[in-house]
Amino acid sequence: MEKKLFFLEHENSRLTKVFQIVLGILCFIVALYWIIFNFQAFRTESRLWITIVFLILFGIWEILAGTGRTRKYISTEAGKIVLKQNSVLPPVELKPDNLEKIELFPLSISFKMKSRSSIIFRFGISYPEIIEPVKNEIVAFAGFNGIPAEIKDEEL
Repeated sequence: MEKKLFFLEHENSRLTKVFQIVLGILCFIVALYWIIFNFQAFRTESRLWITIVFLILFGIWEILAGTGRTRKYISTEAGKIVLKQNSVLPPVELKPDNLEKIELFPLSISFKMKSRSSIIFRFGISYPEIIEPVKNEIVAFAGFNGIPAEIKDEEL
């Protein structure tokens, strides 16, 4: 089974990526400028630190987004599934040995673990064209590794 990678959002253009990186660097420069030239004001005005922290964190976010490290994806290969469904948190790696069964719903996939916990992967409705290829690949992964996979309808 070969490695397949499915991005859950559209890729930004090169111009957008460059703009995000430049904006992130600009946020760092502004934060450093405020720290250097308004250092005396920080002693009397503690709210300026909130601004500095925001600029630094926003700058980090923009640089990471510009380099593509915040993209959400699902990846399958013979021995694992890698899920990154949150832009900030690290990806989750699922090994076939730890999976008890996989349940496929119209807008989500539930991975039931042998430890009785479960991980729910939600697609959302922004890019519906990616849902079927991902589900087909998950079913193929389950068949390849001998994991039971059920296709279910949502029930309220």
